[in-house]
Amino acid sequence: MTATLEEHVVLVNTLDKAQGTMEKMSAHKKGILHRAFSVFILNSKGELLLQQRAQHKYHSGGLWTNTCCSHPRDGEDILDAGIRRLNEEMGMKCQLSKGFDFIYRSELDSGLIEHEFDHVLFGRSDLPPTPNMDEVASHRYQTFASIRQEMSAHPERYTTWFRICFERAAEFLGK
Repeated sequence: MTATLEEHVVLVNTLDKAQGTMEKMSAHKKGILHRAFSVFILNSKGELLLQQRAQHKYHSGGLWTNTCCSHPRDGEDILDAGIRRLNEEMGMKCQLSKGFDFIYRSELDSGLIEHEFDHVLFGRSDLPPTPNMDEVASHRYQTFASIRQEMSAHPERYTTWFRICFERAAEFLGK
């Protein structure tokens, strides 16, 4: 069987109350607020695992970002979605915990609009990632101080959502 399932996102209001679903690309073209998550994995040295998005991603290809991010499926618990996607993108399994939420809206390349209620999730692992090369071009562990310095000098190398939530994540973690 070669049929592919059309991906949908969960539409939400500003309180994260579900308002139905919409096909993912349609939601991104129209800029409709939908549920998302961003995963931050730190190693025992306190370094953050960054990924460089694959060049062919539908937006933000080649940019550096947090460990992984995506959208939960309809009815899927946000922590379960984060664990699933961490395994799918980075080949890693670890427990996650909820940190904080934020809402952002940003016009991206290719005429797409990210308008997301983003749940930020945290985990710790020293296991080496085995990234899915369809999703990830490269990865590296980096200190918060060096990320901050590089992002200040070259913000264009990082995804919009990562630039928005990095300092809040650093503050949450005491970095």
